[in-house]
Amino acid sequence: MKQTSQGVCARPFAASLVAGVAVVFSLSTGASAQADLPENQRGGPLAVPLPPIIIPAENPITDEKRVLGKILFWDVQLSSDNTRSCGSCHFAAQGGTDPEAFPSPGPDAEFGTEDDRFTSRGLIRALKNGDYDPSPAFGLDPQATSRSAPSTLMAAHFGDLFWDGRAVGEFRDPQTGETVIPLGGALETQAAEPILSDIEMAHQDRDWDEVTAKLERSVPLALARDLPEDVRAALHGEAGYPELFERAFGDAGVTASRIAMAIATYERTLIPDQTPWDRYVAGEPDAMTPEQVDGWLTFSGNLCVVCHSPPTFTDLNFHSVGVRPDSDDPGRAQFTQFKPDAGMFKTPSLRNAGLKASFFHNGGAADLDDVFDVYARQTDFQANPNRSVFLPIVVSPFEEQAIKHFILTALVDPRAASETFPFDRPVLYEEWAADEWQGGNPAILPGGTPGTGGAVPRMIAVIPPNLGNQEFRIGLADSLGGTTGSVAISEEAPVEGIVHADTLAGPYTLTADHSGAGYATHRMPLPADSSRAGDVLYLQWRVDDPEAEGGVALSPPVRIELFCNGLCPDGGTDVCLADIAAPAGVLDLADLQTFVGAFMAGEPAADIADPIGVLDLGDVQAFVEAFLAGCP
Repeated sequence: MKQTSQGVCARPFAASLVAGVAVVFSLSTGASAQADLPENQRGGPLAVPLPPIIIPAENPITDEKRVLGKILFWDVQLSSDNTRSCGSCHFAAQGGTDPEAFPSPGPDAEFGTEDDRFTSRGLIRALKNGDYDPSPAFGLDPQATSRSAPSTLMAAHFGDLFWDGRAVGEFRDPQTGETVIPLGGALETQAAEPILSDIEMAHQDRDWDEVTAKLERSVPLALARDLPEDVRAALHGEAGYPELFERAFGDAGVTASRIAMAIATYERTLIPDQTPWDRYVAGEPDAMTPEQVDGWLTFSGNLCVVCHSPPTFTDLNFHSVGVRPDSDDPGRAQFTQFKPDAGMFKTPSLRNAGLKASFFHNGGAADLDDVFDVYARQTDFQANPNRSVFLPIVVSPFEEQAIKHFILTALVDPRAASETFPFDRPVLYEEWAADEWQGGNPAILPGGTPGTGGAVPRMIAVIPPNLGNQEFRIGLADSLGGTTGSVAISEEAPVEGIVHADTLAGPYTLTADHSGAGYATHRMPLPADSSRAGDVLYLQWRVDDPEAEGGVALSPPVRIELFCNGLCPDGGTDVCLADIAAPAGVLDLADLQTFVGAFMAGEPAADIADPIGVLDLGDVQAFVEAFLAGCP
């Protein structure tokens, strides 16, 4: 995840010169002098312990806050559709980055060209009401982030964060704009941004009121398993988010600034300072093998150390290395609006680089061989006018192998590699659902009837159908635009790929995307009712299409099993079905007006009675009865 505007072009160069002086000093003492050093100083003058992180006085670390941040970091419910968490792109076993290398077409919006990127998977684009909305680049497939995910494991040592440093040390309350932390709050600043990003974790125009209201009603980590011991202890006794916030902050208020402060607190504990190199420079002579020592000496006597300076193995600065032309991505200049910053990106730490699946801001290098190739090649000055003056760097094959061995083995914290405390984590839904249900849950089944152009309408079903999930929905794509469609819903399994409807939801008018293909969304909030756990429903889109057999094109069916995981949400007698408008706990004219408006517009907010996913007289009767009965 993701320091202050430098403002002058001399600063990055000056920082490099300072690091260069350190290299010269290292070379003057030389690798040959290493054997003369005391054991507790092995490694030369560059070998010093990792310094402590700066903790802002406005956000001191407490264990209650750390655990809350850990829970929030790994909870997919922090996203608007329950499919992505902060941790989804930041696995410790992958060096605090994303192992997926999700493809993105780059600036030319075409896959398979030189400017393609390999970044992180986001959400399918959606409007504020939850309806899917095709992205120009990705259509109704998951979007990709514009840059790869920086590591969280050394983030606490940087003054500014994200690849371009736009997350600065002054942290302002995301809801009020007031300064909460004047200095040292870059972690808080970066923690807040992805949660409202309509690529990473949000639908369009998401606001913090939505986020906090959702957390208040959510069962923490309802979509995770194998919870770490500290998380299990915090959730003992069925603690909800308001109680967790009360423990961490003194009252139950769930706010944007507190969410960011808790996540930042957790990230400040992710310090990989138990590598073989750390133990070696601390005086443990056998912590590194002879090969690792050779690699360290080769590295510390090489220009690599200018930007990757120990003990952080970064200069905490921004440089252009020329991995791609500056026109692809302006880098830091996009934030500073300063032309000499074009193409400059944060220098990542080499700690745990041996665990990463890709390198650079665009994921453009798959391994360290590719990284060395980038550093060694010549680049066009017109394409990369701000490229570092220390590049290109060309080393001998022997030196390259020695340095790579050092990075890949001696700079890896074994606790991160094995995901043990403090780098332990829960298992996310996308990791365990396929084992729990054959084909996952939702599971798209065989079937479908083609329509115009011979295309079978595409079923979009990616959201977990957990009880209480008010964001559950299915989508339709690649169908005939401008016509109508409906959703067949049944408790009976499809026969020959066709769902014979118990109920029919719709009709929906299919909107045409930029290519003319039709799409639609069926929103279907799931009740917080534990008695429904295990219920199975089958859904299938039916599209009026004159070129389809029988005039109806069918999507493949989808099977969903309503479930709860661990603590099961249960409305019981505590839920007031008619209380669908603010203020909570009070039935008044606002609830009546909201229900009528939602029912007339076909909005899911009015779907308060069986059958799920269909608005009918049963919903009206249930609302009237609940309204007259009052809230318990």
